[in-house]
Amino acid sequence: MRHILKLYRPLSEAIPPLKTVENISITTFDPISDKNEWLAFNNEVFLHHADQGNWTSLDLERRIGAPWFDAQGFFLAIKDSKIVGCCWTKIHENCVNEGPVGELYVVGVSPENIGQGIGKALSITALEYLKGKEIKQAMLYVDADNEAGIALYTHLGFA
Repeated sequence: MRHILKLYRPLSEAIPPLKTVENISITTFDPISDKNEWLAFNNEVFLHHADQGNWTSLDLERRIGAPWFDAQGFFLAIKDSKIVGCCWTKIHENCVNEGPVGELYVVGVSPENIGQGIGKALSITALEYLKGKEIKQAMLYVDADNEAGIALYTHLGFA
């Protein structure tokens, strides 16, 4: 049985400084020019993931058309003109008894680029983006058996 953790982090606390990752640039998603490459990337990275894998163009189009979608909060790591990582944010506006909450919605790194600090750089970029939107709290979901992800998120202040 799958066990999912929901982790939070106040954005009032210091965010670790962003360190440059060699040969990687971080840019924002362009729904027109990046759509097909990102979809192929996503389906490779999340091949065996119950929620994130096996997406079609329609799945992506539905999310792009959602009221919460903001391409400026959808970050791509580029290496040799190819997407090698992403961190997509989502802002939940209608939270009961609290202000908006920023979510690290999808974080992924291509298998051949894991361990280079790409996920960390993308996550820090996303946290800074959410903080710049005056969001007070960030959250994310992570599978309980994703030890590498939990280690990264704990390092970034999520609990």
